Amino acid sequence: QVQVVESGGGLVQPGGSLRLSCAASGTFLSINVMGWYRQAPGKERELVASITTGRINYAESVMGRFTLSRANEKNTVDLQMNSLKPEDTAVYYCLATIVQNMRTSLYWGQGTQVTVSS
Repeated sequence: QVQVVESGGGLVQPGGSLRLSCAASGTFLSINVMGWYRQAPGKERELVASITTGRINYAESVMGRFTLSRANEKNTVDLQMNSLKPEDTAVYYCLATIVQNMRTSLYWGQGTQVTVSS
């Protein structure tokens, strides 16, 4: 059984910082892609940042403020969020594409709330 678990959300003032962490656990061969999506009330889920071998993608809205890092040996990915804005308020979901039994499957975490407000 594969699990993807997030941590690190919370309430922060505009201009502040938060760090989100995500860990994938279970029995599998490898992880192809790990990343973060977010969904604000009334809006569709959107990509924040993702990482695969040799490449990191960022949404334009977070470029220069957010930094994604991955520790392959620990199957974890962290999202450092700086200079947070009210429009960053959303539920943040971790995503992992995992290879097991010769198949690649998509796994989502349960989500963690990030609220940016004064």
